[in-house]
This record gives sequence, C-alpha cells and structure tokens, in this order.
Amino acid sequence: MSVMGWSTWVRQARRLMVSSCCLMLAIHGVAGPSLGQSQVVERVAGKPLFRAGAFASNITPPLGEPIVGNFDTPAATHIHDELHARCIVLDDGKTRLAFAICDNVGIPREVFDAAKKLVQETTGIPSDHILMSATHSHSATTARGENALVADKELVGYQQFLVRRIADGIRQAADNLAPAQIGWGAVDVPSQVFNRRWHLKPGTPNPNPFGGEDKVKMNPGSGAATLLEPAGPTDPQVSFLSLRSLDGRPIALLANYSLHYVGGVPLGHVSADYFAVFADRMQQLLKADRLEPPFVGIMSNGTSGDVNNINFRTPGEPKAPYQKMREVADEVADAVFKAHSSITFHNWVELGAAQRELTLGVRKPTEAQRDYALKVLAKPANAKPTGPHERAYADRVLLLYDSPSEVQVLLQTFRLGDLGIAAIPFEVFTESGLEIKQKSPFKPSFTIELANGSYGYLPTPRHHALGGYETWMGTNKVEVEASEKIVKTLLDLFAGLKNNGASSTR
Repeated sequence: MSVMGWSTWVRQARRLMVSSCCLMLAIHGVAGPSLGQSQVVERVAGKPLFRAGAFASNITPPLGEPIVGNFDTPAATHIHDELHARCIVLDDGKTRLAFAICDNVGIPREVFDAAKKLVQETTGIPSDHILMSATHSHSATTARGENALVADKELVGYQQFLVRRIADGIRQAADNLAPAQIGWGAVDVPSQVFNRRWHLKPGTPNPNPFGGEDKVKMNPGSGAATLLEPAGPTDPQVSFLSLRSLDGRPIALLANYSLHYVGGVPLGHVSADYFAVFADRMQQLLKADRLEPPFVGIMSNGTSGDVNNINFRTPGEPKAPYQKMREVADEVADAVFKAHSSITFHNWVELGAAQRELTLGVRKPTEAQRDYALKVLAKPANAKPTGPHERAYADRVLLLYDSPSEVQVLLQTFRLGDLGIAAIPFEVFTESGLEIKQKSPFKPSFTIELANGSYGYLPTPRHHALGGYETWMGTNKVEVEASEKIVKTLLDLFAGLKNNGASSTR
C-alpha cells in the first residue's frame, strides 16, 4: 500500500472508530466528550472530584527523515525505540489542564498552536490550559522550519503528523479521566549533571566562528590540562508529580530533571534517549506494566541549556551504544522511586493556569559582523577555517540579519495545589531555573524548557559576556536581557495565580 493510501486508510479507520464510539455512547445514554469546560463541578460526598487521565501517543517518523541535533542531519535508517507524545489531563471539577511532552529536539510554536487548537475543538480544554514541550532528544527527526523566528505559513509532512498525534494523545488522556489522587516530591541526583561551560587556563586558545576569542568553552574535552573551573552551577533536583487511582493503581508520573540529554546513539538511529528509558524503568519499579488504561511515565527537560552528564575533569571509559542512557535513567528512576514512597497524596487540589505573550528583540548582526560572514562564505569551501563551524555560523548571521526585529514568545505557568510549573520556549540556563525555584511563591516549583515553542538558547547576560557556543549569534537569537525579562514575567504570572487562584491569560 502506498504512503498516501495508508494515510487515507488510517483517517477512514479513525472516523469509523469515533462514529462507533459515539453510537455506543448514545445507545447507553452516556455523554460523549464535552465541547466546553466543565459546566458543573463534579462532586463526591459533597466535595469536588479530582480526576486524571494519561496516554502515550506514538509520533515515530518514517525512515528517511533527517535526524537533527548536531551540525549534520543524517537520514533515519533504524528505529531503535518508538517516539511518543506523553500526555496527561487533570480535572479538579471546574478547571482542566493538559500536558504533552514530546520526544523531539525542539518543536516550533506553530506546530504546538495547531495541536492546541485541535485539542480545544475536540475536548473543550482551552488552549491556554495546555502545556506542550519537547524533551530535546538529539536522535529524533526534525519538526522545524527554515527560521525559528518566522512561523511557517503552511505545515508540511511530519509537522502535520505531529499536530494530529499530539492532539490525539491529549484527547485519549481526556477519555481516560478517572477519579484520582495527586502527589509530588523531589530528590537530588547530583552525579549525572555537570556544567558543560568551562573557564580555561590562561593562554589556552578558544576561538569563536566570528574571528574573536571566547572566555569560556562548551564541551572543552576531557582531562584537567586546560580546565580551570565550570562557568555556572547545576541543579541536581529531580522534581516529580505522581497520579494514581483511588484504589492505588498508578496512572502517570511526570518528572523533571535539568539534564540536556545523554546520547550514545549510532548514526541514523531514531531514539527518545534517556527520557523514555526513565519512563520504562518507572513503570517497572511501580509495578505498572500491562495496566488498563496503560501507565504513562514521563521525563521532561528542566533548565539544562548549559548542563550535560559529562564529567570533564575525570574522563570516563567508552560506553556501548545506549549503555550510558540506561545507566543515567536507572539511577534517576531508582532515586525517584525511593522518594515516591514518602510523598503525600491529595484527594483534591485546585488547578490554575496563566500565560502571557512577551515581545523580545531579535539579536541583529552589525554591518561589520555581516561583512565578516560574507567574507567567510566567499572563501573556497575547502579553505582552512579560522574558527569552529565558521561557514555554518556565517549562514546563521545572514539569516538573523534578514529576520524580523522582534519575536513574540509564549510564557506559561500552571498551579497544581501548592506545586508551581513554569514553561519557557528556550533552552534555558540552569541559573534561570534556580532563580525561578527560589523566588516562586509556589513551593515546590520547577520549569519545563522548550515548551510551547523552540527559539534556541537563553543565556543570562553574565554568560553573554563570557561567550561560548550557547551565546553565539544563531545559537542564541534574542536580546541579551531576554532571560531576565522572562524570569520576571513568569514570577508575575505565579504571583497572580497565588493571589487570585484563578486562571488568566493576556
């Protein structure tokens, strides 16, 4: 069967299943999915009823699609493990919230927006009550357009597939809503997070692609010969929320760890990285295999823009493919499972959401920087470079030069009782995440990065002054003060949720 024929068959089968389900519901006098927010607060014994549902929607691409995450884009030749949009829907009787954590390096806002629109149309969950993010797996195929600062006018191919499957995942999670309890906790796992930006010893060459020298270097190589000290902190905390039925059946567990990704994947392999291995391990530890509805484990990415799991001071032994991600996932899952045994579960918590559009200036090259980029591209392709990846960054400089001067990004906060969750559409430096945790009125709080969009790295002003890969023009696309504006906006949103206890959007 051709790809087009297969797609048509799938659409027809889905329509038939939906029609059959609606007919059965009508025959038995059961209402189908609501097309609006709950009009009546559901209650048990006079108290509001808390419900939760989860579902993992398969978003595995076809072979042949380009894998992104590095400077080359090899075609996918092997599916090591399936990719998913792991979804949760929560309902406190008057407000619904939804999560979709997707196995991808970064998904553009226009894809998420289209999926949210479809979710709202089919479930009634408002789009501003839906948080969608990418895990930042470096072994998934691309969902990006040509320019992250300019929305694609028309979604194509895999983007369209993602929209449908992400929306399907949340719709299925809503179908699985059942009376539930919710609890949360945190545990430190410091052994798997290391700041990857290093100050080097005086006199160590550290060129950048723009003809200059940086003060710090990303991934400087193993060994202490040239290393001075890390340029920033790490956040060892693994935050998590757990959902279970009233009789104790695990429904879902959503964790959050500020670790970029693990890797160790052969060329051409598609894999969800350690994020999925963690989910599988949690299912095993919670004895949640073969449940109906199935248990959904989730690992979201925290604020890990400058953190990976490589200890550059102590070179490690080479690992077999996938070995390191299993080691990391098992250690993190084991720690979460141990902490999970002591958390308090609540029969009901208040849910809330608030979001705001923030306008940021686009980082524009100077005329001198543009001229330098043109000179680099004018050289023969085989000419000896003066800096790392200089041709790639010359292209990126010119792309920024022709980009709009401003971009609007979506910032979002959720309230789950006393738990606060922030969502940022960038690869966020750990310092920003720690500041949000410290200053948030909700204790505990954590941040999910690459949420509701994907606009590159978000260094703090201090790190911009130090240079390094994450600050390079093209890797970073927005104004130097962007991180400070984003943190302030999120804290304002948290304050509104804390003081008003109501959902708000503006």
